[in-house]
Parts: sequence; structure tokens; C-alpha cells
Amino acid sequence: MNTNSYALTNMILLPETRFPAGIDYAITVEGKRITAVGLVQDLPESMPTVDLQGQILTPGFIDLQLNGCGGVLFNTDITINTLDVMHQANLKSGCTTFLPTLITASDEDIKQAVGVVRKYRAMHPERVPGIHLEGPYLNPNRRGIHPEEQVRTPDQPMIDWLCEQADVISKITLAPEMCPKGVIRQLCDAGIVISVGHTLATCEQVKAAEEEGATFATHLHNAMTPLTSREPGAVGAVFDSQTMYAGIIADGFHLSWENLRIAQRLLQERLVLVTDATPPVGLDSAEGSTFDFCGQTVHYSQGKCSNADGTLGGSALSMVEAVQNSIAQGIARDTAIDMATRNAACAMGIEQDYGQIAVGQFANFVVLNGDLNWKATISGGVHGNI
Repeated sequence: MNTNSYALTNMILLPETRFPAGIDYAITVEGKRITAVGLVQDLPESMPTVDLQGQILTPGFIDLQLNGCGGVLFNTDITINTLDVMHQANLKSGCTTFLPTLITASDEDIKQAVGVVRKYRAMHPERVPGIHLEGPYLNPNRRGIHPEEQVRTPDQPMIDWLCEQADVISKITLAPEMCPKGVIRQLCDAGIVISVGHTLATCEQVKAAEEEGATFATHLHNAMTPLTSREPGAVGAVFDSQTMYAGIIADGFHLSWENLRIAQRLLQERLVLVTDATPPVGLDSAEGSTFDFCGQTVHYSQGKCSNADGTLGGSALSMVEAVQNSIAQGIARDTAIDMATRNAACAMGIEQDYGQIAVGQFANFVVLNGDLNWKATISGGVHGNI
């Protein structure tokens, strides 16, 4: 059933902090947008309804760092078809909105990826707000799985070009110590979210990047200088900031659960769940498989993606698993849901369209059962076979 106008009824809305329990809510959808959030008793008698049978409804999850899933990798096949496959795989885990993430690549591949995402965004704005370029302006000594031969310092003509594409480049991850003064400011002034990552920056250098406009940190704790007693490093700079957001990979491999809880207590609504997902996510059977990640063979085994020397090559995490893991490790249910929805939208300045159940938002939702297991996804108002 895919009607153009309908109301969702008989559900538990989360976060409960914004939707108190015990109320018969009704959410009206017309086309791709939410047009009303009210009570069942106020619905017109002629309005078609979709009965959610008492299950949980939350905003659709938002992933700001998605390399690939469903057997595909954006770096390997920079096409609209790849983004379609990623979207279909995302639907199985409640992720309705994502930033396709291109890790360190040539200028030619970057330009191709920006063009592909621009076309896809025009077709499906509810799915993809823009692209995340993770690199190439990284510290080679903190490059992780990124191809060494492509890691480089910025050149002005390419920076100018990136600024011209700010309508579709949502985020760039870079190492501030590798960028001449003024580069971060220029990119931020163009409207691109600058994220600190893959860096050996000192606390002072990260604070200088924040002064220039950087507002995010990529996969907190990973590939960055740690917090120590006399040099707070990049991690300490983020914790000391009053404005910087941070993405965090809650898979049990990228960081300890203690560090997840500490980051949440310190950053509060500025902490964002991301997956850093790769091809195994969304496949029915991928145990023991391998995939090529920019020239390196990455092995997937027992939930972990790593190359031959043990370097992590993305993750096998889905968004619903990130939420479930966070709750299992002591983070409040509503808080974990915000970390996967509203926080991400606010970090990117797109909260008017994504991340909440409110009038004017895209009609992106996740249906969960009482154990917070995925049951269904509504993307751009299309609710399929609920």
C-alpha cells in the first residue's frame, strides 16, 4: 500500500522526552513530507490510516559516514547504482538518510563522486543531503586504511573547486596540521562542515582549526591524538570544546565501551552515532569474506573488518545495531535515538528537514518492536508492506 496521503496510528513515539506515553498520536504524511503531528481523534474520517499495531516509531536514522553496504563500496564504483544499492541495504536497518563517504582518492574521482551525488540528491533529497569527503588532506602517519599514494596537502585550485561545489559537499574530513592557514576558513565560509580526523594535531592545533570554523571530529578516538596528562591532543580539544560535534563508532572494536559512555557524558547532544560501514553490512551471509578497499584487502570476520596487519578497514556496523549497542552499554534509550537522528541533523545544519518527527520534515521513520529490533522503514513517505 503506497498512498500519497495517509496517517500513521497506533504506535509508541520515541524519543519519549518529546512524545509522552499514553497518547494516541497520529502522524499525517502527504507525499514525502510530514504535514501534521496530532491526535487520532482529530483525523478526518476520510483519511487513510496505517496501523502500526502498538510498535515503536522513531525518526529515520541518519548516517554521516557510510563507505558502502549491501556488497558495494562507493570508492570502488562511483555510480548512482551504487547509491541505490546502499539505500536498499540501509532500509534493512532503519537508516533513511546518509552521506555517501568517499575516502582519500584522486581529484578526478572526487569530482566524479560529487557529480554522482549531485544527480542522486536531485532524484532523492530525502535520502542523501550531500557527500562526505574523508580525505585526501590527512596526516600520512594517521591515514589508517587510506591509500598512502593519494594522501596529500591541499592545492588552491582544488580548494576553490570544492568551495564551488558546497551545495553538494556536506562534509570534509581533514588533518588541520596538513592545511595552510586560511584553507579551513575558506571551506567553512563556503558552507562545508569541516571535520578533524586522521590527524596528529595537538590540542592547540585543533583549537585553531575550531577558530577557523571546524565543527566536527571524525570517528572520535580513532586516528587522532589521544588525551594525555600534559597534551590533551585532538580528543581533549573536542572534549574541551563547547561547540564541536563528534561521530563515534559503537561497534566494540573502534573504541572501548567506557570511552563511548565518557564521550556521551561530556558531549551530550553533540555526540553522533556513525557506522563507517563497508560492503558486508546488509548482506545475509558475509562471514569470512574479503573486499578491496582502495587497493588493500580487508577481511570480515566475527563482526570486524581489518587488513592483514590488523588495521581496521571501516566497520560491519548498521545504524540499528549502533543504537542497540549504545543502549546495552548504559546510554539511555532516548539519548541513543537522538544520537542516531536529531544530533546528526543538527551537526550538519539540516535539522529543518531531517532527524525529527515534526511538521515539514521528510517522512522518514523506523518501526521497531519492543526490544528495539528493526521491523520496517518508511523512506520519503513510502511505507511498503508494514
